[in-house]
Amino acid sequence: MQTIDSYNFSGKKAIVRVDFNVPIKEGKITDDTRMTSALQTINKILSGNGAVILMSHLGRPDGAVNPKYSLSQIVAHLSSILNKPIQFADDCIGNSAVELSSKLKAGEVLLLENLRFYAEEEKGDEAFAGKLAKLADVYVNDAFGTAHRAHASTAVIAKFFANDKLFGYLMESEVVNIEKVLHNPGRPFTAILGGAKVSDKIKVIDNLMEKVNNLIIGGGMAYTFAKAMGGNIGKSLCEADKLDLAKQVIEKAKAKGINLYLPTDSLNADKFDNAANTEITKIGEVREEWLGLDIAEETIATFSQVIENSSTILWNGPMGVFEMETFSKGTKAVAEAIARATAKGAYSLIGGGDSVAAINKYKLEDKVSYVSTGGGAMLEFIEGKYLPGIKAIRESI
Repeated sequence: MQTIDSYNFSGKKAIVRVDFNVPIKEGKITDDTRMTSALQTINKILSGNGAVILMSHLGRPDGAVNPKYSLSQIVAHLSSILNKPIQFADDCIGNSAVELSSKLKAGEVLLLENLRFYAEEEKGDEAFAGKLAKLADVYVNDAFGTAHRAHASTAVIAKFFANDKLFGYLMESEVVNIEKVLHNPGRPFTAILGGAKVSDKIKVIDNLMEKVNNLIIGGGMAYTFAKAMGGNIGKSLCEADKLDLAKQVIEKAKAKGINLYLPTDSLNADKFDNAANTEITKIGEVREEWLGLDIAEETIATFSQVIENSSTILWNGPMGVFEMETFSKGTKAVAEAIARATAKGAYSLIGGGDSVAAINKYKLEDKVSYVSTGGGAMLEFIEGKYLPGIKAIRESI
């Protein structure tokens, strides 16, 4: 398999699938992380005397042209961070794309209009993928965030590049880092799962049960476990139809000799509000009209100790409603414990939108080993699924 370091880009046009699905508010990009993450790959191709054609989606235009989702909005910012002019095609497969790409010279960059202006993109249409493929000599996938989708630009297009398809640096590092955690972890290996719903994470939990020594569960889904064990959880988040599932997870962990850590105490509020009245109780003793919104001191101490004594750590999902300052202590404490463990030599992988937001909020992104850019893609990878965007590059046609 070709790699971005071994491939000779000289005189070639590379069509690069990037994930420039960035948040835009009133015409301004509010977080350009996804753009800056692609710079290494773009610059590698340019310095190798190649030309770059960038393709991405933005938002959900549902197969129709919509100025609100036009990638023309990011041209000026992309030009400034790349420090060179960017050509823009107002279509991704039409005349402007064909004409501009045919004239593209080594060292130049062309950005195509939003792929999802065509319904064929999300349908994985082969004819649409073929039109994109005709624009270039080599295909580079650097969009891990969409690797779990079998879309035209993320998987199907690879069929047209039998010997000229490769991962960009971002995609390569995502795959290497997640596979390291899943297939070659240092022990003890601790997975920390938070977030709202057990149902969202059950496949992840199942697959991790085969790999981890410690499984920490926090966030909203912890209250489903508390109720499953006979506790009173007031108005806390609960999936009533998943109580048996929660019991099965507890039994399975016991049978496999996995240390399952559930919160023992809870920070509760009389309403869902940063200024609410609060109290700490045992997690199974939440008052009738109250709701649990964060883990409390005893749980923080237990979780932190387990994390700090780990050699490999995987974190996905917050411990509470960390967007509200009053209920952010548990998430912050877990993030800081991971940073301390990493400083002592542990390998830590953070993934999923909320966990990444928390790590950034507490300015700890440089204190952990790796921050994954693809929430959904990372979760499906951890579930044990072979992602279409990865499969398309790795397997020969």
